[in-house]
Formats: sequence, C-alpha cells, structure tokens
Amino acid sequence: MNIMKKALTTTALLSSVLLSSVATAQDAFKVCWSHYTGWEPYGLLEQTGILQKWEDKYGIDIEITLINDYIESINLYTAGKFDACTMTNMDALTIPAVGGVDSTAIIYGDYSNGNDGIVLKNGKSLEDLKGRDVMLVELSVSHYLLSRALSTVGMSERDLQVINTSDADIAALFETTPNAATVTWNPPLQSVRYAKGAKMVFDSSQIPQEIMDLLVVKSDADERFKKAITGAWYELMAMLATKGTGSKNLISLMAANSGATDDEFRAQLKTTHMYYQPGPAAAVFESAQVVETMDYVRNFSFDKGLFGQGASDPDFVGIEFSGGRVLGDSNNIKLRFDSTYMQMAADGKL
Repeated sequence: MNIMKKALTTTALLSSVLLSSVATAQDAFKVCWSHYTGWEPYGLLEQTGILQKWEDKYGIDIEITLINDYIESINLYTAGKFDACTMTNMDALTIPAVGGVDSTAIIYGDYSNGNDGIVLKNGKSLEDLKGRDVMLVELSVSHYLLSRALSTVGMSERDLQVINTSDADIAALFETTPNAATVTWNPPLQSVRYAKGAKMVFDSSQIPQEIMDLLVVKSDADERFKKAITGAWYELMAMLATKGTGSKNLISLMAANSGATDDEFRAQLKTTHMYYQPGPAAAVFESAQVVETMDYVRNFSFDKGLFGQGASDPDFVGIEFSGGRVLGDSNNIKLRFDSTYMQMAADGKL
C-alpha cells in the first residue's frame, strides 16, 4: 500500500512538473530584430524597464534578441525559432508567407522616407550604374528599390550586375572597392553615402510608403503577447516623441547601440517617417493605399521568382487587409495586415 501510494505521489508530482513546464512555455515568447533606424527602439524595451511592466500586466515573459544579419533574422522566425520579427512588407510576403508561415503585421513602425538609397562612386546619376556591379541584399527591399529606380530612367537589371551582399558587409566593401555601387539602408547607408567620391542617386523618399517597416507575428500567437508587445512599443514611442531630456537620452542610447554618433542617428531619423502615435499607423492599415502598395510588391516579387516554382501568377499567396479585403488566393492567406492592436493602443484599451 505504501509503495502504491508513493508511486501515485511520484506520478502526481511528475504530472505537476510537466504541466507547469507546458504552462511556462506557453507564457514565454521570443522577438528578434536587426539593426535599422526604425527598429532600434526594440533594443531599448528591456533596457528602459518598459517591457517588464507590460510582461507583468499580461503575466508573460518576452525575450527580445538582436540578430546582426537581417535576412537571417527572418529565416529564424520562419523556421519557428521566434514568435515575432521585424521585417519589411516585401520580405514578410516573400519569406515567411511564401514559406507557408501564416504571419500578421501588427505594428507599422515607420516607412522609409530616404532611409534606403542607391549610392555609387565616380558617377552622378542612375544611368551611371550601367555596366557596374551593384552590391545589395538580393531579393530584398533594396532589390525592389533598384528595380523601381531603374524603371524611372528606362533601364533594367540587364544593364548591370547584381552582387548579393550581406547588409553587415556592405559598408566595408563599398569603402575598399574603387568603382563601388550599392543599394542599402541605414545604418550602412549613412556610411557609404559620405564615403570619398560617393553620390546618392536615388532614395526611398521618391517612392513614399512603399517600404513599410513592420513587426510581424505568427498569426496564431497568444493575444496577450500581441497586446503586450504593442503596448510596450507605443509607450516607448510616446517617450521618444517628446522633446525633453528623456527623449534625447533614448536617442543617444539608440545611436550607441547602432554604432552611430548622436548627430548621425538624428540624421537617419530625419529620413525615417516614424509613426510615434498608433492612430495614424492603424489608419494606413485600414486604407486603400496599403492594398495598392502590396499589389506593386507582389507583382515585383512574382516577376523575380520569389513565389517559387509552384506559383503560376501573383495570386499564389493571399494577403488579407482590414475589412476582409484580400489580394490573391483567399484560400491561401498567409500574410495579414491587422490594425486591431494599434487601434487598441490609440483607444487606450491595451
């Protein structure tokens, strides 16, 4: 009898431990981000203590991790290593969504308003790219920017050679390459555009709202996680939007984390259209403009073969917007633009 009782007690204890472990796992979430002006605030959420406040409110734990290589961060998210990741609208479509990972953009942090650019040495215009090797992260928004830029002067990629280059290496390679040309984003853009003999011949301010910088989460992620990370983000945004000492200190921290001086980082912020308030960002997600932008993006992506061999047309992947609007296959929706949590932040309901 004692042996049986002991066995039952041991079994009960083991079950309790296992259930506790499962609960703990379900209460823990992971976010990854990479260096980019508009995403540097993610590096401050833990440092400022803001994240802890929102974790406590919702009874969860959120781990935020910097991944130095942008594409690698998205690949890790797509592989299931993270619950959320910072990425652009195009990369959200062509990597996780095309890969079958149902993903939702819940925070529209900013759009590039000059934060992405085309820079070359020994040249003064886009036409001077002809015959050159152009370094960029292939099939990324840099590639998209190049394609859009070339179309404005009657050129195409056939007029040059794209060289796939990690964003972590572009600045150093540009510096040491005599006749360099590149398409990149900040912070490396800040370095290359001021290199000796360099000139920026096109930037993202010429295609406003087309390069959208997002936080993308697994669509089936826990509601508490979605609310907590959104609440933390906009609490920090409110601090950054002020003109006082607190905001200046936060900018200094972001500058240091990104390897820039305060002045350099402030210059980058000027070419980033930040949505410090959630209401206007939510309104964009609910507008016809985001549908038009994603139509451009999906057609470019299909033309570049980014939907894979199984895709016969740009409708292969469904993209859902507010109000139930869908671009593409409504039976294969893998990317969603959801204003819910930003609107909750705007209404003070998080």
